[in-house]
Amino acid sequence: MFTKILIANRGEIACRVIRTARAMGIKTVAVYSDADAQALHVREADEAVHIGAAPAAESYLIADKIIAACKATGAEAVHPGYGFLSERASFVEALSAAGIAFIGPPAPAIAAMGDKIESKRRAKAAGVSVVPGFVGEITGTEHAIEIAAGIGYPVMMKASAGGGGKGMRLAWSEADVREGFDSVRREALASFGDDRVFIEKFVEQPRHIEIQLIGDQQGNILYLNERDCSIQRRHQKVVEEAPSPFVTPEMRKAMGEQAVALARNVGYFSAGTVEFIAGADRSFYFLEMNTRLQVEHPVTECITGLDLVELMIRVAAGEPLPLSQAEVQLNGHAIETRVYAEDPYRGFLPSIGRLSRCQPPEAGLDEEGRLIRIDTGVVEGAEISMFYDPMIAKLITWAPTRADAIAAQADALDSYLIKGINHNIDFLAAIMQHDRFKAGSNVTTGFIAEEYPDGFHGAPVAPETRDALVAAAAIIHAETVAREQLIDGQLSGDGAIYGINWVVDLDGEQVPVEVTGEAGSHEVLIDGRDLVVQSGWRVGDSLFTGNINGTPVAISVAKKGSFTLLTTRGAAHNARVLTPRAAELARHMIAKVPPDMSKYLLCPMPGLVVSIAVAEGDKVEAGQQLATVEAMKMENILRAEKAGVVAKLLAKAGDSLAVDAVIMEF
Repeated sequence: MFTKILIANRGEIACRVIRTARAMGIKTVAVYSDADAQALHVREADEAVHIGAAPAAESYLIADKIIAACKATGAEAVHPGYGFLSERASFVEALSAAGIAFIGPPAPAIAAMGDKIESKRRAKAAGVSVVPGFVGEITGTEHAIEIAAGIGYPVMMKASAGGGGKGMRLAWSEADVREGFDSVRREALASFGDDRVFIEKFVEQPRHIEIQLIGDQQGNILYLNERDCSIQRRHQKVVEEAPSPFVTPEMRKAMGEQAVALARNVGYFSAGTVEFIAGADRSFYFLEMNTRLQVEHPVTECITGLDLVELMIRVAAGEPLPLSQAEVQLNGHAIETRVYAEDPYRGFLPSIGRLSRCQPPEAGLDEEGRLIRIDTGVVEGAEISMFYDPMIAKLITWAPTRADAIAAQADALDSYLIKGINHNIDFLAAIMQHDRFKAGSNVTTGFIAEEYPDGFHGAPVAPETRDALVAAAAIIHAETVAREQLIDGQLSGDGAIYGINWVVDLDGEQVPVEVTGEAGSHEVLIDGRDLVVQSGWRVGDSLFTGNINGTPVAISVAKKGSFTLLTTRGAAHNARVLTPRAAELARHMIAKVPPDMSKYLLCPMPGLVVSIAVAEGDKVEAGQQLATVEAMKMENILRAEKAGVVAKLLAKAGDSLAVDAVIMEF
């Protein structure tokens, strides 16, 4: 067994590998760029080596620097995590030449399966059913248009070396190919150092099902059940679960055996994942093989009881797998959500900045026997950088049933407190409450586009959630007023005296309430119904937790001018508590109208201007491309919302812009 390994990665996956290595008694070496000097993975490792500037192309993607760090620290093996160098056969070969073990598959298997074009050739040769498409070299846009027309629209343009939803565009017409092909190539080159692209038929109403494999160097290969990763946005997975509510035992066996046969065909060992696209009739087609550990591996660990990172390390050290296919468990249900620094209320635009508050829910088994697990690479005070993936954490829940695992996710998301940047927790919580998701039978990769066609505007408020918000607002106000009445220096006998009657203004709806009781235990009368609220909330707390009539609640609390912003169950709500007389007068107040910004094109996220597509004086039509902005390694095309004339350009290609910076005026 190795005594010291180096993790050639950053963030949550580096912390994840360190955790298992420590449990195995193996020392760890972290590597870091300028942007990650204070990162959590650097603090947690036994040693850390600086490897370059913030851009990945100048640090984490340079194999020679990783090998030099191994030699300097005496690391005997490298775990690559996912992304970066994890699927580079040349990196594995360079490590081997330097006498350093690779905790992953052999170079020939990576070369065969890590390249999406070659993997489809090999899959066809092995008799695996694949999606119709063109897997050769594409010379340019005109060639791509010709290929797409031959396959039949819609088609998907994908970076050959791609992953993580980067370097992908869906094209419904020739115009889409003409507009998007070059962007795909640029994204592919920027993210993976390889601008090759392939095109395949886009299967409509698909489910994304993947089989987790683990193999050893003695020729044993097992499939560890499946994961359903159908909830995606822009081809980036948002929610993953295991097992799939769609897959039958017969389908699981067929997919698993096909995945094993494919892996055996290329001499595979270590962890890997074979991805399939499944139709409504439960037919399935090979998409690609990821020759690495997947982001969503924790849900497989939860239902099988296996530590995939430990198995990878043991296999790399030459040990055989400790179990047979018949011994692979499928216990309960697990769900993972990806908590990202992005704003779902503004088209999921990336958010960067400092995590001024980062308080995750409590990990471990809760009182109901549900498991909460948080895999993260950041802590409070950390910086979310524009140079890397905007993931904050992976939130994993396990329970004996799918319904309980979903309920655990919803509760845990409500308890996750993040401030300083925008995040997608409201959106994730909304999915957990969505009837279509909870049913599980009709969840396709089009779920988000179909259920939120006009963007995300917050989850609808259930009656019990409304009651909880009104009660929480009332108690927060009662506690605040009680605190204010204790302030020293008030004129004797002239302090305000309040009764038990109040009016809660919740998103413009006025709800009369009566509040009685004292700190820790209150009764709130709403619409003739008596709610007993147990909560230890104190003035200044950012999270209101407790239970209402015995049901647990967790509500984020923040001041917003004269209002309190209350966030729970997938939506934020403006609340204020008034005396009955003040509420009566408030009905006559004139609403403040926000300024009209429609004559400006604003930068929707912090990013780099790649190109400006118009000039001053140009007439533009609704939907026309105006500019391209790159952020978080993704290119975002900005379009005109309506017809107009460009009056003034206030930015140019190469400019780095802040959010809401003016790019042009109409």
